[in-house]
Amino acid sequence: MTLLSKPLRRFAQDESGVTIVEFALIALPMLVMVIGGLDFGYQSYLRAMMQGSLNDAARTASVENPIIGVDGDSIEEQVENMIRASVVAPGSEIKVTQKSYFDFSDIGNPERLMTDHNENGKFDASDGDCWEDANGNGQYDLDAGSSGNRGANDVVFYTATLTMPRLFPVHAFLPSVPDELSYSFQTAVRNQPYDDQVAPGVICA
Repeated sequence: MTLLSKPLRRFAQDESGVTIVEFALIALPMLVMVIGGLDFGYQSYLRAMMQGSLNDAARTASVENPIIGVDGDSIEEQVENMIRASVVAPGSEIKVTQKSYFDFSDIGNPERLMTDHNENGKFDASDGDCWEDANGNGQYDLDAGSSGNRGANDVVFYTATLTMPRLFPVHAFLPSVPDELSYSFQTAVRNQPYDDQVAPGVICA
């Protein structure tokens, strides 16, 4: 019994491998914190660069016959390509939509009622209500905008969406975190007054 107690006592007092055990306990939380910090920093960069690039592209496109300096068959495509060239986002998909409005106050709002016969605040075709046809399509719309970059002095509302796989595998450690980043950015710019702005007509039902 005495011969066995000495080796067992020495084994119990041996601390030569304690460091690796402690490291094993903290390695995973530390790795998650490091990767999470890198992911958060990259997302901050991505948001700042996307918003800045969208603002720059929108201002560049606000003049008559803009020269954006990138490939694309339309201003919308050129704006997308300009943003792609400015932002480091591997495997990303960037889409830009443009809606033109007569004024900033029209963004996201229905076309203005000019005559509301029953005074209910809503357009009623059966009552012969009249409205300001802001987008020129001949029908009353709950969104006064029209697609594309229209003309002089019009306000163009840009929406840019970005989707991409995460650069850092945070989702591998935290299953509740999605494996894809998705952001939406918006800006509104008034086109330069290079011509007379076309005033919307008034139509009655």
